[in-house]
Amino acid sequence: MKITQIYALVGALVLSSAALAEGGGDRTFAKAMQANDLAMEKYAAREGKNAPVVSSDAKDEANKEI
Repeated sequence: MKITQIYALVGALVLSSAALAEGGGDRTFAKAMQANDLAMEKYAAREGKNAPVVSSDAKDEANKEI
């Protein structure tokens, strides 16, 4: 009975650490957002409009001026 509890504890610890580990999701999200920004710029250029300004870009520009 004790050995089963030990295996259960070890299994739970291994699964929880694997679930919390960073699997590159942040990098994947960043690449997707970069591709989205590029696509929006190309669309705006094709339609003859100004490139869209993303609010986070505007905040970054405001922080650079300070």
